[in-house]
Amino acid sequence: MNIVLVAAVALIDRDGRVLLAQRPEGKSMAGLWEFPGGKVEHGETPEAALIRELHEELGIETWKSCLAPLTFASHAYESFHLLMPLFACRKWDGIPQGREGQALSWAKPAQLRDFPMPPADLPLIPILRDWL
Repeated sequence: MNIVLVAAVALIDRDGRVLLAQRPEGKSMAGLWEFPGGKVEHGETPEAALIRELHEELGIETWKSCLAPLTFASHAYESFHLLMPLFACRKWDGIPQGREGQALSWAKPAQLRDFPMPPADLPLIPILRDWL
């Protein structure tokens, strides 16, 4: 089975809320909410992938020193196996905006379960909630 490496980040604002992005129409699992991030390209580190993806998708800048590894997801989908490290980030420049047409929402840790998410993201919620 093909293993797909995707890096994700919990952007945490001053009020302790976490940013979620809604998968846009036309993508697999459209309409579901997820932590921002994306596929790690060949030769790229997960941190470099997040810095790139946050710039491309949300128009914000962050740095490797601001990305703290928190936990990871390992989930078997029908056609591939997803391995997804989740980083925490509390420092960035800019205001997150959905540059690819995706809706964004800031959620308190206790509200994360209210958002329909891909199966791989669900086990990350209690870990993140306990950590915050």
